[in-house]
Amino acid sequence: MLEVRRLRLLRELAQRGTIAAVAEALAYTPSAVSQQLAALEREAGVPLLERTGRSVRLTPAATRLAEHAETILAVLEQASAELATTRGELTGSLRIGAFPTAVRTILSPALVALSRDHPRLELLVSELDPVNAPAALRADALDIALVQEYDYVPAAPETGLDTEPFLEETVYLAAPAPEPLAEHRDSAWIAGMPGTLCHLMTVRACEAVGFTPHIRHHADDFGTVLALVAAGQGVALVPELGALQIPSGVALVPLATRRRTRLAYRRGTGSHPTIAAARAALHTSRTALPSTAPTP
Repeated sequence: MLEVRRLRLLRELAQRGTIAAVAEALAYTPSAVSQQLAALEREAGVPLLERTGRSVRLTPAATRLAEHAETILAVLEQASAELATTRGELTGSLRIGAFPTAVRTILSPALVALSRDHPRLELLVSELDPVNAPAALRADALDIALVQEYDYVPAAPETGLDTEPFLEETVYLAAPAPEPLAEHRDSAWIAGMPGTLCHLMTVRACEAVGFTPHIRHHADDFGTVLALVAAGQGVALVPELGALQIPSGVALVPLATRRRTRLAYRRGTGSHPTIAAARAALHTSRTALPSTAPTP
């Protein structure tokens, strides 16, 4: 019998390409991943990996098994969801992943509603960059998360997940004066930490108008970013949720760039009562947001 946990590792290897990447995403050691995949080979009775030096490649049988793993994992999740609908009160844990501005503006009211309506549900929140959320969901470290893409940073296709539209925001140029983006080719810039979506969006949005930004400061919290702009330390790109409170001395210029947020959860779990309750609470909280379009 094929072990489900090992099938998940094979699915991740098909997605990520290297054992090291699988280990990093799922908080394993590379040695542990290799051992589990070797055990899966023994269970399957056919070679699954072709080893060339330090790299591995999936055999045709492994590629096909990884495709089956997608279906198997989704069906198991769906079966669990159907069993959960027979229970009365929601119990157990609900693990939610969200980016910082959403935690403050959207997730906090949703948590209040979930705690009130489902007092026996244990709520666990992880603040993380959306780029890391899909791997955490597939690794069963989260149950539901907010994932994002920008116009200049489209989301890569993700296997094993279902998503639904949640929020679309305008991105603003935050600067001491309301000037066009192209006027800031020689300005100092403030952006997220390298590797984050916000950092990549800033670079690509500037490149789209003909220059590469000189990034002097790195900050992931938009309150900190706006404070740096107000202190004359540079200019930045800020989405609507990050611009609810604008310091004195900061002008916002709306850009054509948009940030789109989606709710994501493992395939087959969307109808699970706990996930359904989280989806409903998050959508209700989103609709209660005040108008977030600042006046430049």
